[in-house]
Amino acid sequence: MLKTLDSGGPSPRRSSLVIDGRSMPVTLKRNRNARRIILRLDPKSDGIVLTVPWTTSYDRALAFAASQEAWIWAQSRRMAAAVRLRPGSNVPLRGVEHAIVHRRGARRPVWAEAGDTPQLCVSGDPAHAERRAADWLKAQAKHDLRVASRAYAARMGVQFASITVRDTSTRWGSCSSARALSFSWRLVLAPPFVLDYVAAHEVAHLIEMNHGRAFWTLVEAHCPHAGEARRWLKVHGHALHRYGAAGG
Repeated sequence: MLKTLDSGGPSPRRSSLVIDGRSMPVTLKRNRNARRIILRLDPKSDGIVLTVPWTTSYDRALAFAASQEAWIWAQSRRMAAAVRLRPGSNVPLRGVEHAIVHRRGARRPVWAEAGDTPQLCVSGDPAHAERRAADWLKAQAKHDLRVASRAYAARMGVQFASITVRDTSTRWGSCSSARALSFSWRLVLAPPFVLDYVAAHEVAHLIEMNHGRAFWTLVEAHCPHAGEARRWLKVHGHALHRYGAAGG
């Protein structure tokens, strides 16, 4: 059973939904460019975020969220199984499952080993293993994204100012008016063709700062697997936020 709880005021920006006895915070955001109500779960706050068209009432937005009880319940169950980046856990690296193991006496801080059972090896004090694994993954993501972005920039005849990787929950990548590219570090967990597509997508924004027909034509001309990558992210992307959700 789902119950809507009003946080007070005629048009509250924050409310909560009770799903099967569990209260989940709801954040409502108005967006002039939104054409419909968009619902997503925030893996950091374990809450619901509603992006609301400018003319849509908050009551209608909350009613929409309430109607999505089954979807919210299923998605929150998947997100609940957070995976810490510490020895004993498994984490995908470029789409391949790796077991995180501790190697106390090794000289290298973190490295990956292939084989029948791929491993992500972390040395040093076990208390710092989680942070070291997260830092290494972020560095790998930045390396892969820099290589892919440079390749697409050369093909499209453009230049970017900088690349950063961040812990984002709403976007896989972005391109600013200052020509700065930013990406989610969790792309390094996905198969390489997915990271490659996101790099192509953001580099294309250096030419077309929109999602119009010309933009998609440009992306698909340079990245033939764009459609496959978009489908992969739609099905599997939410699961990547499980990794490093705490302590990473």
